[in-house]
Amino acid sequence: MSPSTAPHLHPTEAVAQAHGVDPDAGLHADEAQRRSATHGANELAASQDRPWWRLLADQFKDFMVLVLLGAAVISGLVGEVTDTLVILVIVVLNAVIGFVQAWRADQAMAALRQLAAAHATVLRGGMVQVLPATELVPGDIVLLEAGNQIPADLRLIEIAQLQVDESALTGESVTVAKQTEALAAEDVGALGDRTNMAFKGTTATHGRARGLVVATGMRTELGKVATLLDTGDRSTPLQLRLAAFGKRLAIAVLGICAVIFVVGVLRGEAPLLMALTAISLAVAAIPEALPAVVTVLLALGARRMVAVHALVRRLPSVETLGSVTTICSDKTGTLTQNRMHAELLLAHGVRWVPGDPLPGPAHAEALRAAALCNDATLQAKAEEDPSGTQWLGDPTETALVLAAHAGGLDKALLDAASPRVQEQPFDSDRKRMTTFHRAADGFVAYTKGAPESVLPRCTAHWTPEGAAPIDTARVLGTAQQLAAQGLRVLALARRSHARLPDTNDIDAVENQLELLGLIALIDPPRPEAQAAVRDCISAGITPVMITGDHPATARAIAHRLGIVRSADAPVLTGADLATLDDAALRAKVEQVQVYARVDPAQKIRIVEALQAQGHFVAMTGDGVNDAPALKRADIGVAMGQGGTDVAREASSLVLLDDNFATIVAAVREGRRIYDNIRKFVRYAMTGNSGEIWTIFLAPLLLLPIPLLPIHILWVNLVTDGLPGLALAAEPAERGIMQRPPRAPRESLFAHGMWQHILGVGLLIGGLCLAVQAWALHTGHAHWQTMVFTVLTLAQMAHVIAIRSESEPIWRLGLWSNRPLLGAVLLTFVLQLATIYVPWLNPIFRTEPLSLGELALCIGAALVVLVVVEIEKAWRRSQPQRRTTPEPSDSALDEPAA
Repeated sequence: MSPSTAPHLHPTEAVAQAHGVDPDAGLHADEAQRRSATHGANELAASQDRPWWRLLADQFKDFMVLVLLGAAVISGLVGEVTDTLVILVIVVLNAVIGFVQAWRADQAMAALRQLAAAHATVLRGGMVQVLPATELVPGDIVLLEAGNQIPADLRLIEIAQLQVDESALTGESVTVAKQTEALAAEDVGALGDRTNMAFKGTTATHGRARGLVVATGMRTELGKVATLLDTGDRSTPLQLRLAAFGKRLAIAVLGICAVIFVVGVLRGEAPLLMALTAISLAVAAIPEALPAVVTVLLALGARRMVAVHALVRRLPSVETLGSVTTICSDKTGTLTQNRMHAELLLAHGVRWVPGDPLPGPAHAEALRAAALCNDATLQAKAEEDPSGTQWLGDPTETALVLAAHAGGLDKALLDAASPRVQEQPFDSDRKRMTTFHRAADGFVAYTKGAPESVLPRCTAHWTPEGAAPIDTARVLGTAQQLAAQGLRVLALARRSHARLPDTNDIDAVENQLELLGLIALIDPPRPEAQAAVRDCISAGITPVMITGDHPATARAIAHRLGIVRSADAPVLTGADLATLDDAALRAKVEQVQVYARVDPAQKIRIVEALQAQGHFVAMTGDGVNDAPALKRADIGVAMGQGGTDVAREASSLVLLDDNFATIVAAVREGRRIYDNIRKFVRYAMTGNSGEIWTIFLAPLLLLPIPLLPIHILWVNLVTDGLPGLALAAEPAERGIMQRPPRAPRESLFAHGMWQHILGVGLLIGGLCLAVQAWALHTGHAHWQTMVFTVLTLAQMAHVIAIRSESEPIWRLGLWSNRPLLGAVLLTFVLQLATIYVPWLNPIFRTEPLSLGELALCIGAALVVLVVVEIEKAWRRSQPQRRTTPEPSDSALDEPAA
């Protein structure tokens, strides 16, 4: 491959020649301008913001909204202007709420967007310039320093101890030491192996460098990841259920109304009256408040999520979390803190854990070496930080400084007392570094590095009394055991010198060392993540870790968090995954909860395999490497603080505080929302069923038409409006997080809902017809007003009873949902007004009822409350569904200490 297409495989001279640039002078301004016209701006292709009119138009695409608009037109044509206005008001309310929420989400995400590496230091025409990163072109020479974000893909041509944090792109939590030599093709696998390259979107943490731009914009590795995002959006569970519900409901309502019209005409009723009755019933049978109720429920859920530092970018995503069966989480920065932490120190076989008293002088000397042989620097922090200072530098080195501090050693004081006078910097070939410091009897050299590099150069153990024998093979075995636990292990050693040695002879300087000990580090789990994982498992949700990190590290963190039960649980690596076809992977994903060394495309394969097995998948992450899977998952959850712009743009939910535990609150809220949507559907459809049974059965029982069109429309208005909306405030049911997720393809009417709708609807219809028959038989002239009142009050009794599918009303308490109680009382008052306010009687064709007649109506309505409570008591007596997952390798045991 040519130097321009595979720059990491060729010497820097060949790469520079292929790009037509002198590394010592850079491109001429005219040439840079020409290349800019050819290659375009150095930026990722961003999705265009939706205009306001498009946001508004999107609110009218829902099938139920279209049905409502059709019903409004029909009711207007037959002269029912009031009902037309009611429907249009509700449709507009739904559109406004959805529009405002979508607009606010877009504006909030626009505020979150920040350009990575907004400026770059460039060498052009022999002059150093600071330019907008978007103006970089292939062939530019970029100068890097610690703290800079890499503005484009660079072939490094000159470095000075450069280390780069590539975790956002590769998932590796440890910084990568860079070099400039060409690589052999067989040595290059993943991006993390290209140590002579620096990639756009990563960050230089240490040292400085000069690099040649070899790719910009969408041609960078970051851009290639961004192209994987164009996978389309999947419909959410709520959208799927409501779409199916709306279509079936429309067909059923049209069929029923046609039957009622034909039967009424055959029975001798006036065709015009039956036509008006059938149309009115059609309008009433469609729960027009459903879109508004669902939107309000989701908007309230989104507001609750903001209160716990989560930003909802797609409103239905709040509910989607209630359907999630699997949460695929990135490790670095999501489950872990994205900072190294000293786990333990071993000196002479004695373990010390930071926070405990030091066992002896050997451990103190080891910590002294960790603090002095260290390039972390002290820098003032922001004024609002009470500690006032912080150590900056490579995460490993800052972790060593903090470990020394935990042992009572202050690096700043040590540096002052034992200043560094000479050093051998770390490099990737030697895998160690050595610093020389003044001592009372001359100089002391401290060395730290990989155990396999340092231990062969040690001839003894250091003790305060003198050198002690060392078993190098045994110590190396201990280091390997620690590494197998997912820990990064460093060896610490020292050597006394009477005078400063010649640093040109590295082998002579770093030889005949005395071992001080082994220090093990790890990127620790977030404190709240373990409890969040436990809550997920108790809710029947399987947590899965997908990371680009080392398999041993991934397994160790997963075991600590409780994602896997066993310390030797299987880990599927990217290399293993590449050998599996789609069918084999689908079979594998049911047994594996930890994936390591995977690339962005493989993350998508894992998500798709889980979805093919019937799972609804949430993907959490913060890096660029997570973005494609965030987009492909049923719901993507990105980190707002530590996350990248690409990840946030691909997500449905952004955790503003980067707290993994917030997702548990989101799952709870999603389940509560779906429960309340089901309650509204149960309530609205049962009431509609009662209205249909009442009108449909009356002719078959040789009774006159019990209700007029105005009665049907009034009942529809007062019962489906405020009481239905008030169900949005219903609190979560007891044990909501101790039950398994609902099946992803579960019907909205599952668990006996459709039987309840038909049965209780038939009960309401039967009560109405029984009152009608009794009134006609006993000569009560107000029989139609009585039927009208029973139908309204029975639905109020029903909505109070169905606040829970199993808990009795006396345990819930009437005051636990005050908006609903207020809506029921208001509906009752409005119904009485239609009966007893004289000027309303001719409008609603009603007559005042006697006290006995009103008592009979109230008593008939209370029968519904009693029957539903009996149904709930029967439900409580039935064997409960399993509420926790069966034990498996992913079940939660007591996590390892």
